[in-house]
Amino acid sequence: MSIPTGSGTEVLKVAHTRGVSNSATLIMPAGTANHIYTILSIVIVEDAGNAEAIYLNIRPSGSSGNQTRLLRGLTLGASETFIWNDTFVMSGTDELMLESGSAADLDATVSYIDTDWS
Repeated sequence: MSIPTGSGTEVLKVAHTRGVSNSATLIMPAGTANHIYTILSIVIVEDAGNAEAIYLNIRPSGSSGNQTRLLRGLTLGASETFIWNDTFVMSGTDELMLESGSAADLDATVSYIDTDWS
């Protein structure tokens, strides 16, 4: 991604994902070239009444399935909520993924700014 020289847009967006379990699941739309995504917060709710280990990952642009861990094996208690309030940035076709260590029922809400330089 090159340094933008023209005008762009910034839009505040939200993505909701229900029923995340033990396979890596995209929790916001897949990234697009020439976009910068500023993640403002992530809310994860355990919805099945069972404690779960949760994993939050980024699959970087151009990787062949390799993921970078942001959060590894955090125990989320039965019917509890975890809130990630640390702002971070993703760019291009990066993907934000959530999964649990076993069969689960997690709901996730991601608030983010989509900066479009295309």
